[in-house]
Amino acid sequence: MITRVYELMIIIDSDVADTDVMKVMQRVEGLVTDEGGRLASTNNWGRRKFAYEIKHKTEGTYVVWEIVTESAGLPNTERQLRLADDIVRHKLFRLPEKEATKRGLLGDAAPAQAG
Repeated sequence: MITRVYELMIIIDSDVADTDVMKVMQRVEGLVTDEGGRLASTNNWGRRKFAYEIKHKTEGTYVVWEIVTESAGLPNTERQLRLADDIVRHKLFRLPEKEATKRGLLGDAAPAQAG
């Protein structure tokens, strides 16, 4: 099995109450685990101002996850994030193997093939 490591960042809409941010995070985590991903770390950066206006908003709550999975990408998770009204932006990208190993996320796992 080929192990891949991804980093997922979302920006939660500033209209979402602080008490509901955890619910949004849990929903996203559920999407990832339903697709076979394992959450290696969660980093809630909190509410931050945008460099420029996005969808008529000037701030949002940033959350970053490191995800270890054997699937190529997380297509259903990305689809659900695109459709979610409470997510302003999201970005999922694959970490280079060197960086994933440096962060201790790959260990002795077999390296993934390009493509």
